[in-house]
Amino acid sequence: MKIGSILENQKIEKRIAITPEIVKKYTSLGFEVNLSKNYGSHLGIKDEHYKDVGVNMFKDEKEVLSSSDIIVQLGMLSEDKTPNISENKTIIGVLNPYNNKEKLENLAKKKINLFSLELLPRITRAQSMDILSSQANLAGYKAVIESFANFEKAIPMMMTAAGTIPAAKVLVVGAGVAGLQAIATAKRMGAIVFATDVRMASKEQVESLGGKFLTVEDSENLETEGGYAKEVSEDFKKKQEELLSETLKKIDIVICTALIPGKKAPLIIKDNMIKNMQSGSVIYDLAAIQGGNTAFTEVDKIIEKNGIKIMGESNILNKLPISASNLYAKNVFNFVDNLFDKDNKKININLEDEIIEKTLIK
Repeated sequence: MKIGSILENQKIEKRIAITPEIVKKYTSLGFEVNLSKNYGSHLGIKDEHYKDVGVNMFKDEKEVLSSSDIIVQLGMLSEDKTPNISENKTIIGVLNPYNNKEKLENLAKKKINLFSLELLPRITRAQSMDILSSQANLAGYKAVIESFANFEKAIPMMMTAAGTIPAAKVLVVGAGVAGLQAIATAKRMGAIVFATDVRMASKEQVESLGGKFLTVEDSENLETEGGYAKEVSEDFKKKQEELLSETLKKIDIVICTALIPGKKAPLIIKDNMIKNMQSGSVIYDLAAIQGGNTAFTEVDKIIEKNGIKIMGESNILNKLPISASNLYAKNVFNFVDNLFDKDNKKININLEDEIIEKTLIK
């Protein structure tokens, strides 16, 4: 069996799916590894590093795609690449089935096996494969670092002979994996941290990290069986808006992380709320690529409104590509390891396995 990967479009994606460390794990299972020339050069990984651990390096990406039984990527391959993949081959990555429905249907018709890793179930056995958690963890950390870098005051409380500088107040909207890491990072750097989430189960997690959980009175637990946030009612939205409007008057930095899988991000911080914020405040919107949690958010731009900076990037992990690649590559290997029949040296699409059944695009 051969497993391969080609370089993503560098303007969109700097992460890679196979690192030299992970190559050794694949070869221990009996795989040959095929990569395109200069696959990791932008991360300081020379082709020689890959060759030293037994990788076949190809000048032509088409050769990688045509000769590999399994192709692992970050995002969906462009349409000019897919004709080089024949039937019964397998593609694994973040295939975004909500936005790429037609493309994936066409590939499925060619009898190509498609596994989209963002569809992994939230079960214990899938934790080592959970790309959403590993990547969101880094995104939450980096969002805090980026917003602090653009905040023009000190973060921790400082007592000096000239007077006391108060600690910055941070609000984290959405206490999933990214939000919890944002809380932990902001707290470590000396900020006073508040957080809000529609899932009541988040309260204990927020408080364990030293944050104060803000909750809408008489709110129900709006959590799906898979551990994601549900869409909220109009009554909840109204109560949440009132709570946030008052809270934002005293907040310096806001980190927005609220997402609903496969849908537009909920608009939580509206223009009238931003008007009430203090000049010099910063909002970092991690949901920018899905429409944003904040009014005025624009992808890859810093928008200023009434002295408040609103930031959002299409791919914040492009600023941490080495760490993000290391984690992603491990997640993907663990998924392949579960998919691979080691006795017969072939993939086994066992639909009784919840991990395989949930991620397979039919």
